[in-house]
Amino acid sequence: MKLSQLAKAAAPYVLSLSEDCEISALCADSRLKTEGGLFFCIKGARTDGHEHAGEAVNNGAVALMVTQPLNSIPVPQLVVSDDRAAMALVTRAFYGSADEKLKLVGITGTKGKTTTSYLVKAVLEHSGFKCGLIGTTGNMIGDQWADSRLTTPDPIELHRTLRMMADAGCEYVVMEVSAHALAMRRLEGLVFEAGCFTNLSQDHLDFFPTMDDYYQAKKGFFTSGSVKNAAVCIDDARANDLLSSILVPRITFGIALDADIFARHIDIHEDGVAFSLVLWNERKYPVRLRLMGMFNVYNALAAAAISLSVGAAPEIICTALESVVSVPGRAEVLDTHTDYKVILDYSHSPDAMENILTAVREFARGRIIIVFGCGGDRDHAKRPIMGRIAGKLADISILTSDNPRNEDPMEILSAIEKGIKPTGGVYEVIEDRRDAIRRAMRMATLGDVVLLAGKGHETYQEIFGVKRPFDEKLVVQELLLDMGRGDKGDA
Repeated sequence: MKLSQLAKAAAPYVLSLSEDCEISALCADSRLKTEGGLFFCIKGARTDGHEHAGEAVNNGAVALMVTQPLNSIPVPQLVVSDDRAAMALVTRAFYGSADEKLKLVGITGTKGKTTTSYLVKAVLEHSGFKCGLIGTTGNMIGDQWADSRLTTPDPIELHRTLRMMADAGCEYVVMEVSAHALAMRRLEGLVFEAGCFTNLSQDHLDFFPTMDDYYQAKKGFFTSGSVKNAAVCIDDARANDLLSSILVPRITFGIALDADIFARHIDIHEDGVAFSLVLWNERKYPVRLRLMGMFNVYNALAAAAISLSVGAAPEIICTALESVVSVPGRAEVLDTHTDYKVILDYSHSPDAMENILTAVREFARGRIIIVFGCGGDRDHAKRPIMGRIAGKLADISILTSDNPRNEDPMEILSAIEKGIKPTGGVYEVIEDRRDAIRRAMRMATLGDVVLLAGKGHETYQEIFGVKRPFDEKLVVQELLLDMGRGDKGDA
């Protein structure tokens, strides 16, 4: 494709084009070999792509997209005023605007995005549509998996994936929409058939200066003209502000406050949740979820609201909600064949941890033993908060490494300790996560629940910048084998 054609797609942000050339690939990593490529010089928080443009050209790039001309590099240059927005539009054009052949559904919020996306995908498939999914656990085309590094991929991966989904015959794509992606304008140019706001609570304050900045990023998803229909959790503290700003058709859902769609007669038990799905206070449908906890009632309501907004029938919605057995790493009960349960959950924020501990407390017949840490190079303020929550709601806490990244793991654990100590909660510190899980499983007895929090679906640990294989499902099975050979438990 000609660079001039790509420039037309990003016209609102184009300042100049030095000369035309043929583009056969796109790249934002100067280290990659990209013959015939257009290299995007993106200014980030830590690095500036302009400084690596020479390396990109040496690796095959034949043109650059820049915000300031690089006169020392003799290749065609597309000069733009907004690098990230222009990158999204250029990439969209390069992959043939695949989104025009798809109906997009976007879900944003601090918690519940992943589970809600799986539930919506199930509803759409039960309605007869082939559906793609893009999110934290990876990308799916129907039942086929593809890995993804980010909740909402960068524009190159995103539009390449949308192209694959369109070519595979998908009609809908359900996408987790992160606040980071919105702030970085990765979704520029996309229009969503429906968008959902699940909730807002503390997270990502390593990236956003304040909670209001975090909220405004999510709010912009609904006020930018990119969403045709909205579903909003009315129980959230920010709901009234958001609803007052939304100009498109919307459906509200909730439990505590009046909503268009709500749940009544909620019965939480060990194997899931039963409730009545009430639509506009007129029609009631019995639902028996196989997912645990009150938070999954909210996820089901969110999925129902989104599905209704795109025309799904209530009966199909209920059948589909009941068909979902589990979501990877989300309150996932592992198959251990022990007299205690082991539950894997991605809870890595204060609210998420409180939700899963509260949910487990509702059915646990014995003690709750939680194994958790906090990620390095991320929001420091939440560490003592999560310690305090664990100290109050768990019977035993084992503090351990999550993804310490470039931080000293013990410094992270020390910050968590500052929150747990005042609660008087019983806890231990075991830096090595495998050893921590082993300790929890060894002390677990009849009726106990071992909750492995923070990693969820992830299959690695990042320690001092190096990603190492660490799949907790495999770790648990390996430990069970070891314990069966003589590594016996103790109380």
